[in-house]
Amino acid sequence: MTIKQWQRHPSAFSRQALAAYAALVVYGSLYPFSGWRSLGIGPFAYLGDPLPQYLTVFDVITNIIGYMPLGALIVLALYPRWRGSLAVCAAFLGGALLSGTMETIQTYLPTRVASNLDLASNTFGALVGGVLIAPATSALLNRGLLRRMRFAWFERDAAYVLGLSALWPFATLFPAPYLFGSGDLPRELWDNLDPAMQDAILAWIPASWDFVSWPDRLGALLPDDSWEALITSSNLFAALVLATLLTRERAPRIRIMIAMIVLTLCAKVAVSFLQSRSGLTFDWATDGALEGIAIGGVAGLLLVSLPRAVRAALAGAALVVALMLSNLLPVNPYFDIVLADWRQGRYLHFNGLLHWLAWVWPYAALGWLASAAEHAWLARRRAKRGGRGGKDKDRDEGDGRHKHRLL
Repeated sequence: MTIKQWQRHPSAFSRQALAAYAALVVYGSLYPFSGWRSLGIGPFAYLGDPLPQYLTVFDVITNIIGYMPLGALIVLALYPRWRGSLAVCAAFLGGALLSGTMETIQTYLPTRVASNLDLASNTFGALVGGVLIAPATSALLNRGLLRRMRFAWFERDAAYVLGLSALWPFATLFPAPYLFGSGDLPRELWDNLDPAMQDAILAWIPASWDFVSWPDRLGALLPDDSWEALITSSNLFAALVLATLLTRERAPRIRIMIAMIVLTLCAKVAVSFLQSRSGLTFDWATDGALEGIAIGGVAGLLLVSLPRAVRAALAGAALVVALMLSNLLPVNPYFDIVLADWRQGRYLHFNGLLHWLAWVWPYAALGWLASAAEHAWLARRRAKRGGRGGKDKDRDEGDGRHKHRLL
């Protein structure tokens, strides 16, 4: 079947995925973003260097595979304005530009080595990704199964929510004191503050509040398993609501929720198996965590038929509660053992990215919920004003007709 030009649709999700993946490449190429120095050589000197002395096929293949999704996403993001060979050329040039920029910057990083071989393999990977995806672009974006499911199940403006929901299983992978207890960035920032700065901040808080003892007093109210059940269930419920909030009436919301739970737990088990030194694959599956999974899952399934605004409000409240508890509750000393068992050195960039994702995901979700609530409130306000204006106009016209009759 021939697709006409007006039937070709751009993909907002592809553009968002391209931006996210490019940010991932930048993060992985420049991590840990510290120790910058100059060796007295030009930023492009690596282009004329001989091939690395210790060359491994694994490194070359890894570089090629790492840039293949980038090339594919460039082709998908440019559709339908640029298609075919033109989009493939853009993928090739985009991969070369991004890789060349990263290699140039790596000249000034002590932990990285700028390499012309990396540039060549990365560029080739972007080209391969573009070549492989180009023939299937129209089928994927215009008449593919994923597109039909996307628009049959979800609203047209659900791209951002779909992206957040797709990232949530990854945001739960890095070890946390409580299962799914992400968003503890404020605690991390506070712990890394200079003691003098902490004292200066505490000096502004009334002494009667006894802020320093809050975590211990809060933790003593309930057992650790109960707190973990509350945090786990709150975060899981919010994630399930977010994944199904912008679905259409005929969407299989229950199946989407169950699939999300299963995918998250399978990813958690797999990554824990790969990263654990002593085989603590199920160390996260405490009594409180399992109870929280059951409560959060059941709550999400039972409340799926509530009005959209009510579910969004409940999800926002659950996120706020979970964030407050994750940042205020004292950390169980056992968590240090779990963190020490996690292979920080293996897939260092991957671990760092997972940690950042766990820190920022709840705030991105809360930001979207707040923005959606604001837009809904403004829309109702405009509608109310429009209704009042229409009534006033009708009353004026009626008064005019009445006056005309009197005259």
